[in-house]
Parts: sequence; C-alpha cells; structure tokens
Amino acid sequence: MAHRPAYDGSGQGSERTTPRLRFVSRGRDRSRSWIYGYVVRLAWTDAAIVAFAVTVAQLARFGADSALTPNGAAQVPAALVSVLLGLTWILALRAFQTLDRRIVGSGSQEYSRVVTACLSVFGVLAMVDLLFRLNIARGFIAIALPVGTLALLLSRWGWRQVLGRQRTKSKNLEHVLVVGSARSAIPMIERLSNESNLGYHVVGLCLPSRDGHRDSLNVGGFDVPVYGTFDDVCTSVVESGATTVAVTSAEALGHDAMQALSWDLEGLDVDMIVSPGVTDVAGPRVMVRPVAGLPLLHIDKPRYEGANRFRKALVDRVGAALILTCLAPVLVMVAIAIKLDSRGPVFYKATRIGLNNTPFSMWKFRSMVQDADRLKEELRTMNEGSGLLFKMRNDPRVTRVGAFIRRFSLDELPQIFNVLGGTMSLVGPRPPLPEEVERYDGRVARRMLVKPGMTGLWQVSGRSDLSWEESVRLDLSYVENWSIMQDALILWRTLRAVLARDGAY
Repeated sequence: MAHRPAYDGSGQGSERTTPRLRFVSRGRDRSRSWIYGYVVRLAWTDAAIVAFAVTVAQLARFGADSALTPNGAAQVPAALVSVLLGLTWILALRAFQTLDRRIVGSGSQEYSRVVTACLSVFGVLAMVDLLFRLNIARGFIAIALPVGTLALLLSRWGWRQVLGRQRTKSKNLEHVLVVGSARSAIPMIERLSNESNLGYHVVGLCLPSRDGHRDSLNVGGFDVPVYGTFDDVCTSVVESGATTVAVTSAEALGHDAMQALSWDLEGLDVDMIVSPGVTDVAGPRVMVRPVAGLPLLHIDKPRYEGANRFRKALVDRVGAALILTCLAPVLVMVAIAIKLDSRGPVFYKATRIGLNNTPFSMWKFRSMVQDADRLKEELRTMNEGSGLLFKMRNDPRVTRVGAFIRRFSLDELPQIFNVLGGTMSLVGPRPPLPEEVERYDGRVARRMLVKPGMTGLWQVSGRSDLSWEESVRLDLSYVENWSIMQDALILWRTLRAVLARDGAY
C-alpha cells in the first residue's frame, strides 16, 4: 500500500513513523525511457560528427598519405593529433553538459552549450599550440571548428524536428501533475497547452484542501481532472501516470511539506519543478543560490549596455550587410514590380518609435495604395485586431503586388537600411506607432529598452494571427531574456515562418 504524506492545514508535515516506500505504477504507462534513448542517440551522433570533422581536418591539413608522419615541433603523428583532438572534443561536450536531459529538445540553452564547448576546446588547443610552438593545430582549428560546430548544431536541430513530430502524435511527452491553487495553476496550464512543442501534457491537478472537492477545473475550454488535495500528491502521481510534478503554490504548501514531498517523490522516478511566480524571466538572469538553507531565486537586472550592446550591434551590421548583398537582385525586382503595378512611390516611410522612445523613419516596400493611412480611419469599424493593433485579413488597401510581397514578407526587406543605420536591429520587439506608445502603461513601455527589430518572437509565433496581449507578452519576454543565441534561433525560425507563410496577411 502506498504511503501518503500527511500535512496539516498550515502546510507543515505531521510526524511520520512509516518509512518512505517506493511506489509502483499499476497498469499504467509512466515510462520515461524515451528521454534516455533520445540522449543516447544524441551522444552517438555527437561522436560520429566529431570523428567526421576531425577526419576531414586531418585529410585537408596533412593529406591521406601522411597520417603517421611526424609533424610540428613536437614531431607528433597526425593520426595521434586527430585521436587526441576527437577525445578532447567529446569530453568537452560532456563537461559542458550538452546532454543534460533537462535542456535537450527545447530552448536555446542546448545550442548555447554546444557552441561554448566547441569554442572552449579549440581555444585551449590554439593556446597550447601557440605557447609550446607545436605548429600542428592551426589547420585543425581552421577546418574542424566550423565544420564540426555547424554539424553538431544541425544534428541537434534535426533530432528536435524528429522529437517535435513525435510529440504532435502525443508521443515522448512529459505528463505533468500540477500542485497548487486554481489561481496559480491556470496560467501554467495555459502556457504549457499553448506550447505543445515543449512536450508537456498536463494530466491532473492537486488543489488545496478547501478546493480539493472539485472533480475537474476548466482551463481554456478543457476540463483538467482534480485528483485530490495537497495530501494526495504521491497517490495522484500513480493514478495520473505523471512524470513531472509542478508546484505552483510553494507558499501554500509550506517549506517542510515541500521538503517532505521531494523525499516522497524520490522512489517514483518523477521530476519535481517549482514555479517561482515570475513569468517571462529566465535564462542567464536567473540563478538559484542557497542562503541559510533556503533556495533563493536571484534575478539579475537585464543588461543592455556595454559589451552586450556592442555584440548585438556588430551582429546587426554584419548580418544586414550580408543579407543586403545576397538579396540585392530581389530588392530590385520587387521595386520594379511595385512601380509597374500601381501609382505611387516604391518605398513607404513611416514614423516609428525606437530605442528610449526616440522616433525614427522606418522603410518598407509600399504594399498599399496611396493615402492608405487616410483610408485607415474609414476602415476602423472593420478592424480585426485587438488592443492597440489595427489589422485586417482582407484589407482593400493592399495592391496585387502588395499582397504577394506581404505573403512572403518581402515588404519588410528595406528595413535592412534601418539596421545598417542603427535605428533598428535584426531581432527585437515589433516597431510601434507613436499613437501606440502614447497609450503604453509602465509594463508595456519596457519594450522600448532595446531597438525594435525586423523580426522577433512575435514574428515566429504567429505574426498577424497574434492578439495584442500575446504580442506584448512575447516582446517583453524577448527584452527580459535577450541573448545572441536566442537571436540566432529567432532568425532561423523567421526564415522557416516566411517560407511557410505562417500568419502573414
């Protein structure tokens, strides 16, 4: 018989004399073998890619016939250099925890750790080569580093696509039992339900004793079963088949009860996660540190100055220059098509508000008839947007060419000149209108702490299909958690969204 921990009304665990038992799920599939198999496949793929990159580097640097020929000042055979480099590389990937099951399959942290591990091992190799004047590693660095790093990132992305397709078929999911009050549980359930690619499926709830008599809780039109109260968490795990327990009301559960619950879950092969109550703040800004036996969540202030701003500006300028060079013929063809299709200028210049509430002129290809801004007021009653957004799925002001270039987001390409000029970034919040900014409250105004972007989380998460509230939430999430790796992922997802024409009208 499973032991149920007893907690009094204050959340304190009552004295227990019964030893903690290991629970066995009866007649239910609560297997987590998929994550271990997924990690093993990642490990073997990493090893194969490292071997491939090292082999390519050796053949390019030393040739096919000189694998055992001594090279450099140390007179080390090329084959030995390749073996040592490969082993060191694999160890570096493990040392930086690139196979941590808590980060594989979602988020940018997995990619960031892979890049950091690759740069670290080759940085050390370069310093050793320079310090001891071995003269054997430069060719490896020039070839193996970019080839191996890119291949490792692509393989992780490929495995994620496989995992994502499996999750759409309700396979390889984490089954979540939410523990907390209805007020704190509903936002978590809504977020997890909306982000199905993360692989979290809420299977049930445990509510405080005052609410535990409910049979279910309606969230977003779906009834989530209630398995009991805070006293019933362990038996509810068995009954629901949960693989993760998510606590949303730590203060209601109590410190002693939280500790007792973590002990009781040890024998169930169940993860326990605790929501700190802070939304859309994550990544490097958040750190847990123990103070007087309490795990305190330390949240750093977002930093947009100094080296961070320099790195982002450098990426923006270089990236915009490369995009402009590659897409120059496309810009010319679009400009000609616009001129032939309707009267008016090729470009549309609009006033937008940028960094620190500074107005600037944003450039776009004209996709509407002349005087479209004046006609906007006449169409106000047909607005399909929410909040401060004005949008129409079948806007009569859009020209024939305009409809085409909007479908593929080609009308946004002239914003490259804004990026080169420093008024915009490649990735950032949506550039707002002056009248929108005038109506911002203090929370929404945080969007203005960074430059607006040609694309952003709003662009890759639904674009025109998003509500005003969801658009604001995504922009704030970007501002609070900015990183170079996140920018790279957004740019990649933007390309996919544009090609798929998701939410564009």
